[in-house]
Amino acid sequence: MKNCLIVGAGEGVSRAVAKRFGTAGYRVGLISRNATNLQRLAADLASDGVKAFVATADAGQATELVGAMEALIGQMGACDVLIYNAAVLKPGNALDVSTEQIAAELEVNLLGAHRAVSIVAPGMIERRQGSILFTGGGLSLEPFPEWTSLALGKAALRSLAISLFKELSPKGVHVAVLAICGIVEPGGPFDPEEIANEYWRVATNPTGLADREIVFQPVGTDPFYNDPDRVHAAVSLPPKV
Repeated sequence: MKNCLIVGAGEGVSRAVAKRFGTAGYRVGLISRNATNLQRLAADLASDGVKAFVATADAGQATELVGAMEALIGQMGACDVLIYNAAVLKPGNALDVSTEQIAAELEVNLLGAHRAVSIVAPGMIERRQGSILFTGGGLSLEPFPEWTSLALGKAALRSLAISLFKELSPKGVHVAVLAICGIVEPGGPFDPEEIANEYWRVATNPTGLADREIVFQPVGTDPFYNDPDRVHAAVSLPPKV
């Protein structure tokens, strides 16, 4: 049986992804800093027939994250799919957010991802198989000043993902970043179950270069979702759908 680890587990995308992998026969490991929410999520997944292993850790705290991942791998076995979904979602304009805040949030938005990869990648390389997926966002493609710190993190995460793709693809490991360019809501164009199906496809049946980056923006959705009042429309070039 294969194993999928999700760092930054919660409702929405990660719950849907956990269900998608779990119902397909994967063991699922969940890491979150909120123990109460983590136990609730595991109970919800159990009602869907998914057995989830859990470990509490703040993705921005190196010792906690490493300990949680090693504990889950010890219980479940080697990681076949790593999904990094952790992020700090704090607004702040470029000249208002402090340098210290940006540095602290990059611990979660970027450095935690690198730490997580450093734990699972050696085994994947040795087995010449595995997938590493990062949850990105439209801010990595077109930043808006109200979300300066998160945009910096997502842009850096995108760069990390593409660098890892180039390094690990020849070694049998697929790496991808999936930019979800909208608000995740059940029944909407960014339905978490539809997004989870795309995570599943990219992790289990990637097409190579075409799947190093997925921009999830269904036709007709608003590329200015990070700027709903069009404050920055005159100085923005949102990604073409």
